[in-house]
Order: sequence, then C-alpha cells, then structure tokens
Amino acid sequence: MFLRMSGAALRGLLIALLIATPSLLLRDVATDQTQIVVLVALLAAFLTFVEYNSNAPSIVEFRDAAPFNRLRFVALFATVFLLTLIAKGKTDPTALTQGLTSLGTIIGNSIDFPFSPVRLIVLMLPYDINPSVINDVRTAAGIAYLISLMTLVAFVLLVRVWGWPVRNRAFNVWVNLPLFDPTTGGDVLYRLQRDSRVNIALGFLLPFLIPAVVKATSDLLDPITFENPQTLIWMISAWAFLPASMIMRGIAMARVASMIEEKRRRAYATAAEDGGYQTA
Repeated sequence: MFLRMSGAALRGLLIALLIATPSLLLRDVATDQTQIVVLVALLAAFLTFVEYNSNAPSIVEFRDAAPFNRLRFVALFATVFLLTLIAKGKTDPTALTQGLTSLGTIIGNSIDFPFSPVRLIVLMLPYDINPSVINDVRTAAGIAYLISLMTLVAFVLLVRVWGWPVRNRAFNVWVNLPLFDPTTGGDVLYRLQRDSRVNIALGFLLPFLIPAVVKATSDLLDPITFENPQTLIWMISAWAFLPASMIMRGIAMARVASMIEEKRRRAYATAAEDGGYQTA
C-alpha cells in the first residue's frame, strides 16, 4: 500500500511539474496566468494521485501495462520542455537554446512542403501576423513533430521486438481497458479491431484536421494568437502529441486484439484435440 501511494504521489508531482514547466522557466509571466497554472497543476496532480492510488483504474488505460503511459508522458514532457527552452532562448539565449532553435528550424523547413501538417499549421495563422511568429511556429512544429515520430517508432519497437505487453508479466484486458465495456455491442475481438483502425486513422488525420478546424472557426471566434509563448507551447504540443497518442492507442488495441485471437485459436485447438480423443 505504501509503495502504491508513494508511486501515485510521484506521478502526481510529475504531472504538476509538466504543467508548470513553461511558467517556471519563462520570464514575464502574468500573475493571473501563474494562478491559473498553479490551480490546473494542483487539480491534475490530485486526479492523477487518486487514479493511481486506487486498486483498479477508472479512466487511465493501460495503467498496468508499462511503459505505455510512461512513454506518452516522456514524449509530452520532452515536447513542452524543449519548446519552453526555445521560447526562453528569445530572451536568454544560450548554446543549448540556439542549437534547439537551429534543429527545429531545419526540421520545420524540411517538412514545410505543400499539404504537409507543418504547412497547414502555418497557413492557419492570420495574414497580418509578424513573420518572426511564423518562424517560431514552424520551428516549434518541427521539434514537436520529430518527438512524436520518435515516440511512435519507440512504441512500435516495444510491441514488435520487446513483446509488449505480455513479456514477463500477466496482462488483464479489462483492467487495462477500463473504458471498454465488453458487454455492449458485438464480438469483443471485432470491436477492438474496429476501435484500433479508427484510432489509427484519426491519429493520421488530426495533424491535418486541427489546423483546418482552427482556420474555419477563426472567422466566428477570436483567432488564436501564437505571440504568447505559453499559447504557442501548449498548442503545438497538443497538435503533435494527440495524434501520436491516438496512434499508439490504436496500435495497443490491435495488439490486444491479436492476443485475444491467438488465445481463442489455442483454446479451439485444445478443444478439438480433446474432442478427438474422446471420440477415439
């Protein structure tokens, strides 16, 4: 019990640190923004502690299938932290911030071709925006997109090479998928495969859909301004992290479906052998 509580407290602190990172590192953060960030960080930390301190999960999927959630957290934290360093380099330049800015500029320019996600997120910006903001958005998008691709590659290797999630441990489908109700709908295997395809498809489409939706709603609502560093950090992080997270979820559900299918095949083969022996 003590280990579970201490682990839940550590995860809560890490989530709070993630949310507070831009406010802690950047200068000239308004007081009202700081208060909102502190409130959100405390709330997220409390919810994370309650979730991981309980015996069974209620919201978080694959809680007992490490390192699925750890990999997602590391990817999001790395994105937020690196984008914060790049933004901090505008006022306090160092060799590290300049190197990250150069890397993001190279990656952003290399994938800024027609109909690419980076080109679409640049096109959603207002026409009269400062050119330096466009360069900042392109640089941040390059870094965030690189991290998301590296995360996907790492997870695919975990599944294909390391044998996630069943290597050296048992895997409970219903505990690790608390939001998946096996009693509704048709066959569980078909539903898992369908949800897997939907998540992967949405994950591939979201980098293109998010800029289009923001651009379409900018005429009805106040357009999002990227001149605020924190807005830039969180918007680009969400734009890169959410699609990668959905693709990871789709791959994970496909893996679970394949495990169930293999277990059914073995059970049917065993039943057929037992039936053959009884007939003989």
